[in-house]
Amino acid sequence: MSGDADISLEVEIDTSVSSLLNLDELQLDRFALLEFTQTDLDAMLEIHRNLELLSNGINETFAHFMYSTCNNVLLTDPAEARTMLDLQTSYIQLLTCGIYDRHYLRSRIAIGAIHRRLGLPFHQLISAYNKYQALIRTTILSNTMVCSEVQTLHLDALAKITCFDIGMALNAYCQGDKSGLLLNQDAYLDSLDQLSIQRNYDSLTGLRNRQSFKNQIGRILKIAEAKSTTIALIKLGLDHFKNLNDIEGYETGDLALREIGARIQNRLHKDDLVAYWGGDSFIVALNDIGRTANIDRVCSDISGIVNTSVIKNGKQLHLTCSMGIALYPQDGHNLESLLKFSDSAMTLAKSMGGNKFQFYNKLMDAQLNERISIANDIYSAIESNQFCLHYQPVADLQSGEIVGMEALVRWMHPVRGLMAPAQFISIAEEFSSINKLGGWIIRLACMDIQQWREQGISVPPISINVSPIQLLDPEFRHCILAILTEFDIRAQAITLEITESVLMHHDEGLEILLKEFKAKRFNLAMDDFGTGYSALQYLKHYPFDYVKIDQSFVRNILEDSNDAAIACAVIAMAHSMGIKVIAEGVESELQIQFLSQSMCDQIQGFYLSRPLPAQEAAQFIAGNFTLPDHLRRIKKISRTLLLVDDEPNILAALKRLFRPDGYIIRTAGSGKEGMDILNDFPVDVIVSDQRMPNMTGVEFLRQAKAKFPNTMRIVLSGYTELQSITDAINEGAIYKFLTKPWDDQQLRTQISEAFLQKEMFDENRRLELKIRTANQELATANRQLADILEQKERQLHRDEISLDIAREALEHLPIPMLGLDEDGMIAFANTATQQMLFKDSAFLGSHIDEILPAFIDMLASHSEGVNFSLHVPGFGYLANWRSMGTLSQSRGKLITFFKEP
Repeated sequence: MSGDADISLEVEIDTSVSSLLNLDELQLDRFALLEFTQTDLDAMLEIHRNLELLSNGINETFAHFMYSTCNNVLLTDPAEARTMLDLQTSYIQLLTCGIYDRHYLRSRIAIGAIHRRLGLPFHQLISAYNKYQALIRTTILSNTMVCSEVQTLHLDALAKITCFDIGMALNAYCQGDKSGLLLNQDAYLDSLDQLSIQRNYDSLTGLRNRQSFKNQIGRILKIAEAKSTTIALIKLGLDHFKNLNDIEGYETGDLALREIGARIQNRLHKDDLVAYWGGDSFIVALNDIGRTANIDRVCSDISGIVNTSVIKNGKQLHLTCSMGIALYPQDGHNLESLLKFSDSAMTLAKSMGGNKFQFYNKLMDAQLNERISIANDIYSAIESNQFCLHYQPVADLQSGEIVGMEALVRWMHPVRGLMAPAQFISIAEEFSSINKLGGWIIRLACMDIQQWREQGISVPPISINVSPIQLLDPEFRHCILAILTEFDIRAQAITLEITESVLMHHDEGLEILLKEFKAKRFNLAMDDFGTGYSALQYLKHYPFDYVKIDQSFVRNILEDSNDAAIACAVIAMAHSMGIKVIAEGVESELQIQFLSQSMCDQIQGFYLSRPLPAQEAAQFIAGNFTLPDHLRRIKKISRTLLLVDDEPNILAALKRLFRPDGYIIRTAGSGKEGMDILNDFPVDVIVSDQRMPNMTGVEFLRQAKAKFPNTMRIVLSGYTELQSITDAINEGAIYKFLTKPWDDQQLRTQISEAFLQKEMFDENRRLELKIRTANQELATANRQLADILEQKERQLHRDEISLDIAREALEHLPIPMLGLDEDGMIAFANTATQQMLFKDSAFLGSHIDEILPAFIDMLASHSEGVNFSLHVPGFGYLANWRSMGTLSQSRGKLITFFKEP
């Protein structure tokens, strides 16, 4: 019977083989759907050559997958698996040529025939194979992240041939059953679709993955080569994405990646490609780009959609991106070079501050190599003390005194010479050496402070710049406190300057961290305000003491009305929150006057001093520098008179006339010279001739009024050009018109009245500034008081919690304990005491002698900490008392009862 069964099975297999061989078109379609390539064949050959090596050298899941895949879960011996691999490899070669191998088909069809003869229900068989295919997909996905690229190719090749094998086995099972065959086909094609999606698309973003992008771009580049068209490859990286993950969490980071990936894909043309490259990066391929302007437009659009905020739990998250662009065939002729060049361009865009796109050029490789070289040098430079600190003073505009110094790191490179922070700080952040460098800066600043104090110098607070990366490091807080303790420096001697990029996202954890620094009495300053992502509204969440207006707004504050408006707005809004304002980059007296009149609190810049080495900085501090009186916010300024006339003898006569009046007198021979003096020195009253070459007196005074409206302007002329002078008077350009020749006493009187008018205006201004200063100081005091109250409330809350814990612990102690106040009234009794003394009676607020007669006298007659008997019949306890108040503000006695031995 067994022989007959074997013969019958062979006949059945022959019939199935003949039937399936007649379905050439179906088999070829299946083969095409699986996209077999030369790479798959090479991978199969590699598996065949290294089966035992691979199975022993990689993880157990991958090895099991290879064996089970080779044998469709029917073979377990590696030798049989090798035979099956031989068959599969040969079959791929034959299928590539459109030829079928009868022996291989028989081995695959035999599986389906045996299953049918065993009577396995078809739906169970479909379910089993679907589970097996799911195992294939899961194994590929789980191993893609841990296997090498070669091992991943092995998995792909095995998965493809296994899907092909399963389809043939099911076809053999379903011979003669049309409905079953159709069901098999549907299940098979659905499985192929799912496998294709999981192999080619990223599970987080839904975009193409790296391998899929590489497969697609290869075909696009071949078409571009044939048509002589241009392809743009764009590497896109999100700026500060690590900060987003650290502050908001990885779930928020994943949401941002999905949202931005979808936005980019929706923006692109259907013929363009986009893929998620991992981390914070995406790759975009723009197909058939005609002009560079088109690439600019697309990049600008992409930048715009990335900049649009992402909403998470009602909070707006703001992101920017940097893009690097490489062109085919101009920059490179293969994908590898284009990827390398676009990455170099993106790295350069990020190093320039981010939120930019940059085309590749050959110089970028040199720049990238330069950055890598600098990054490598930083570690050795720290060890060999190549870095040093320079200090730039900060002056108060009200007192005129030096109230701080900012520590600025410099690098004395043995080859490159003296390097400023802008040349290496961003590199230190990018290559993860900023924490080590930052710790070194703090240590050196503390060493300098200690040395200056030993020299008897009164050192103002020292500002130290802190990178957001440092601030977010959990070890930073412990590091700086340990260094301050080592050098015996109090926290209030240090101001931590934090760039405003840290405010990109309002985060409760960051708020708590900064409040902890404030609780330790550090000063906090927001540096470079106005240049990044933040807004003043975020400052209310953080306990900053100072806001520093970036020098880019101060540089043109007298010429650019927008810069002036921004500076004034920052000052007013910061003061409303009790925050002081420091202006950076101040270089002239006129800038100081403007800032002082605008209520700015402090200034820093080359007007005071360039950044000084430690020794020179010590000398500067010891010199007790102060601002001149006329530059302070609330100081009476001296009288300055400017005389403008093109006739030297007239100027000489006027100087002799006004010299006895004690004015500071400056002279100019033309309107242009007059404007130059006004640009360099403060002036109260201007007296100008009308008839002068190139510029009349009226024209000069109009310009003076536009730029220096607080001056008093007088025309002194022998010509009566009444119309132009009248117009100038009417529009406010001229205060008075006086004629030549003049009466000496009358002219002196007129000029004296002009100074009185100016001083009256200045006095009103000074009174206004005093009021505004008082209001600002009140706002600062209110802010500090609010901080103190908040700290006290938190401490009170913690004390209450501690007290509740202590009470609950005492309550449940099995040892009876009793608390008495200074008058002997019962304030506390735990459960054990209640059960022992009071039963169900009320006791709190009662006198102890009512419960235990003469108990207070007994306490007085026994020493603290000594056990004594109460001599109460039937009361089997000894008592022991201790005074309260040693470790707290409590007053009274705590009595403990012990069982008598």
